[in-house]
Amino acid sequence: MSLDGATHGRAGERAYATLLHEIQTGDLAPGTVLGEVEQAARLGVSRTPLREALGRLAADGLVTQVSPRVTVVADLHAAGIRELFEVRRALEETAARLAAQRGDRAVFAHLVRDFGEVRPDRDADAYYALIGRFDREIDDAVANDYLTAALRTVRTHLVRVRRLARDNPARLSASAAEHRQIAAAIAAGDGELAAHATHVHLHNALISILASLADADTPHRGAA
Repeated sequence: MSLDGATHGRAGERAYATLLHEIQTGDLAPGTVLGEVEQAARLGVSRTPLREALGRLAADGLVTQVSPRVTVVADLHAAGIRELFEVRRALEETAARLAAQRGDRAVFAHLVRDFGEVRPDRDADAYYALIGRFDREIDDAVANDYLTAALRTVRTHLVRVRRLARDNPARLSASAAEHRQIAAAIAAGDGELAAHATHVHLHNALISILASLADADTPHRGAA
């Protein structure tokens, strides 16, 4: 690779990482227009690496190209979230079942303890860090590159969706208890129980997220 190619590659990676973070955190809200000229200037990159970054985000399903030079952040809507959870359910229930068969039970026993101690209503960031650790341990236990690659794609979208639950402390606490049950089933080597506990968690998560989305879309009484 030439020096220019390597430089463009690093710039494209940096632009992708920045835009991905901003989309996942909501700093770039659904529907935000990402003009090529404006974004290249804002991110301090040339148009070539910016186009590469936008192309990767489009492949991820996080942005939509509406013209050769204009891209918008993809919308979050109920139908799309349901579709995401259909895939998530199939992948995560399988992963939990396999982790119970293949994983280090002591690792998941430690996670049982940690999920019992975490207080997501007080520190949501610490809770989501624990979720990240749980996901990594599941991936390591499953030891299936095809499955973990598919899960990685789902999790890319899930970061955006999870933000809808951050303002619901009761749901976060319930989610921690549900993760504890999944970890306990894996630690016990019970694959069917782990898959069932995952199914229950995902059902409750979807119901909560759709309710949050509906609340956000409902005009407040007295509003103009």
